[in-house]
Amino acid sequence: MAAQLRVGILGATGTVGQRLVAMLEGHPQLVVTAVAASDRSQGKTFGEACTWRLPGDMPSALRGLQVGSPQPPLDCDIVLSSLPADIAGPVEAQFAAAGYPVISNSSSHRMDDDVPLLIPEVNAGHLAMIARRPGRGGGFIVTNPNCSTIMIALALAPLQARFGVEAVVVTTMQAISGAGYPGVASLDITDNVVPYIASEEEKIERETLKILGRLDGARVRPAEFPLSAQCHRVPVVDGHMAAIRVQLGRKAEPGELRDAFTSFRGVPQELGLRTAPPCPILVRDEPDRPQPRLDRDAGGGMSITVGRIARDRVLSHRFVALSHNTIRGAAGAAILNAELLLARGYLRNDQ
Repeated sequence: MAAQLRVGILGATGTVGQRLVAMLEGHPQLVVTAVAASDRSQGKTFGEACTWRLPGDMPSALRGLQVGSPQPPLDCDIVLSSLPADIAGPVEAQFAAAGYPVISNSSSHRMDDDVPLLIPEVNAGHLAMIARRPGRGGGFIVTNPNCSTIMIALALAPLQARFGVEAVVVTTMQAISGAGYPGVASLDITDNVVPYIASEEEKIERETLKILGRLDGARVRPAEFPLSAQCHRVPVVDGHMAAIRVQLGRKAEPGELRDAFTSFRGVPQELGLRTAPPCPILVRDEPDRPQPRLDRDAGGGMSITVGRIARDRVLSHRFVALSHNTIRGAAGAAILNAELLLARGYLRNDQ
């Protein structure tokens, strides 16, 4: 086996950082060698600084790893960033300028013209943007989308490819873990639905069109169909859901949409990437599925689940989609991006 790439995690003690640590345990190609976090954690061991919030125990190999500052130099070949958006922008740019490949879960650079906003099954070709960037000593930034955007764009991709998409209306019901820890106050979310998540609707609308757009020279030309999103926080721990209405470019039977979903595969499946699910989109035919508690862990949390496929009286069709927001929507997305970059030769262990 080739030497493992050394991974540094920024924001390692947070919700997504912990999920990255857990998912990378035992990975044959990627090994965590550095963790970085806020001032209050620096200088402590990871075991001391991190209050582990996931099921099971913290990986023993990382307990004694000292938490460093989120700035270069860092003892790693690549950086996975789960820093809060308000500080991620300049920190990630600093690492890229210092020669580090950065794979970010933050929103700070998603809409930058020279940064791929990547879902490997959907727009792996956008990685060509990296080669067009001026020399930075091997450094660059690749971002994964917003946790709801990943689910929505992944569901729309096979429909766009087979039928064309002319308009989309999305209503999301998003889990409280999407707000991080401690997240939404219990008295705000218990017995309640909050019909507002700051900046979420704008992210979904902008990011989906960039992902489903086409590379035109050095930039992505966004998809041109209108997309409207409304977002809600609901009292579910994990699992984002979206009710999606779509106007297709040609007439289609609901069964044709079902076939488009179930037959959809992408580059990760062709390459057999470790974190890629065999089927990125699963379809449930029961009238009351998908449900977060029953379906969020499908494909190890990396598959999205679609159900309730039907004709719509306003647009042409409607369906419901569900994904695990901290796996497919965050940590798993970043790891899959790293695996694709490695398979395509953008990463090496001598950065």
